Amino acid sequence: MINWKQKLASRKFWALVGGLATSALVLIGAGEDTIVKVAGLITAAGTVVAYIFGEAHVDASRPPDDDPFKIGGSN
Repeated sequence: MINWKQKLASRKFWALVGGLATSALVLIGAGEDTIVKVAGLITAAGTVVAYIFGEAHVDASRPPDDDPFKIGGSN
């Protein structure tokens, strides 16, 4: 079974998506400007998804009593 959470957070996966999209656009004869915009959009989306999953992993591995927003000490 494919672990989509891990796959979507992978830079290699987003490089593959960008490469396939770029190749498909060249094949159908899209202009250079369109290809650059699509590649930029895919790169941005991949960065956002990887960041979200990375932060979720960090948050999930934090102990429950380790609240970074807690003000003051424990009594």
